[in-house]
Amino acid sequence: MSRPANALFPGFKDRRVQTADVDFAVLTSGSGPAILLLHGYPETRSAWHRIAPVLAASYSVVVPDLPGYGDSRVTGTLMDMGSKRRMAKSLHEMMRALGHDRFVVVGHDRGGRVAYRLALDFEEEVRALVSVTVVPTPEMWEGAGKAFGLGAWHWFMLAQPAPLPETLMAADPRFLIDLTLAKMAGDIRLIDPAALEDYRMAFDSDEVRHAMCEDYRAGASVDEADDLADRNSGRKIQAPVLVLSEQGRLYGGGRTPLNIWADWAVSVECEGLPGGHLLPETAADQMIERLLAFLGKITDAR
Repeated sequence: MSRPANALFPGFKDRRVQTADVDFAVLTSGSGPAILLLHGYPETRSAWHRIAPVLAASYSVVVPDLPGYGDSRVTGTLMDMGSKRRMAKSLHEMMRALGHDRFVVVGHDRGGRVAYRLALDFEEEVRALVSVTVVPTPEMWEGAGKAFGLGAWHWFMLAQPAPLPETLMAADPRFLIDLTLAKMAGDIRLIDPAALEDYRMAFDSDEVRHAMCEDYRAGASVDEADDLADRNSGRKIQAPVLVLSEQGRLYGGGRTPLNIWADWAVSVECEGLPGGHLLPETAADQMIERLLAFLGKITDAR
């Protein structure tokens, strides 16, 4: 059945790609160097509808639902299905199945956490990384004071053992997702109605909400452990990194996104954009301008 937001991606092919652990729902279009776009919580691939069609004029654009989100289903018996390392491995398999041995990865929110894990674990394949409104998970937890806990309460609630968050979320899913998106966007009316309905339809699913909880449980456990192991060993992302952050955003200890990412990457540039947390939807034009300028400097993205 066609999803309500498919019309937002003119010329894109809606397809399935099976990997060892995930049956991916993915949109593809364009030709040239490959770009993988990864969305965040509580959204779907529809989050990229303002950006993907523009990029497809010059690039091969791949837009999947994250494992467990949207229409992508985890099919393997994974105890840690929300692990970013597991997600990254499955996405790498998906890109190879689509014929892309090297690619740029752009990740927003939870997709940004999968994106930097891809850049760390598959440094030969990931040509460049664009991180949107994300800093690495250890720095998020280390800076998690009162303001963070009150503003980003879902980090704590969704990470609780099952079935507590799943039960609470099931009481009124559409109230919860609308409340979440309104806060992230500043005004829910800034989200395209077709994209919003796609997010709501996915969030109606018990299976999808469980996958989201597994994502956050991994963020409070195995993801943090994997990141700390890399940070403590001095391992860094070798690919060029562009960080697009919320304008004026500071993290624990007053650190800027650039301060943090400089500890994680050999080469990083950073710019803050107005528009709140959902930059792919609220600041799409500014994002496209920065993306195209950054991608233009990547001479061997195939």
